[in-house]
Amino acid sequence: MINVRDKASGKKEKFELFQNILVPFDLSNNSTRAFKMALDVAKKYDSKVTLLTCLEGDAWHHKYYDARADAELIKKQRKVTKQHLEKLELMARKNDISVKSHILTSSSVVNDIVNFAKSRKHDLVVIGSHGRTGFDKLLLGSVANGVCQKIKCPVLVVK
Repeated sequence: MINVRDKASGKKEKFELFQNILVPFDLSNNSTRAFKMALDVAKKYDSKVTLLTCLEGDAWHHKYYDARADAELIKKQRKVTKQHLEKLELMARKNDISVKSHILTSSSVVNDIVNFAKSRKHDLVVIGSHGRTGFDKLLLGSVANGVCQKIKCPVLVVK
């Protein structure tokens, strides 16, 4: 909570910072580190944390593409993701922090993260970055960079 004095009226106003924190989670060490940092922020501001995982099927579709293989891949990803999210939820509850998790099937991870944050009124996004550079960044892109460019709320990028 921050106390701010309104210049016009001279009255103090209280602003609640970071009440709803979104943590996009991709099962990487960097996203786990981002989650732990989000827990620290949540402790300080008495915030709620939401974990969001966006699952993608086979992005390299070709003319003999079979959608059944995609469905099976998503099913396996969802199972593994749930196991990881349960561990993180337990960690948050041990620290008395309210946590929820969501798993989305996604065609555009960046857009889905941005739309999720906007629709649920998250006021901080804490996201892990793999720190790719050069050709890898060009080829694979950067979800953290895309989120930073498109979202309106503050973003904390954790490397």
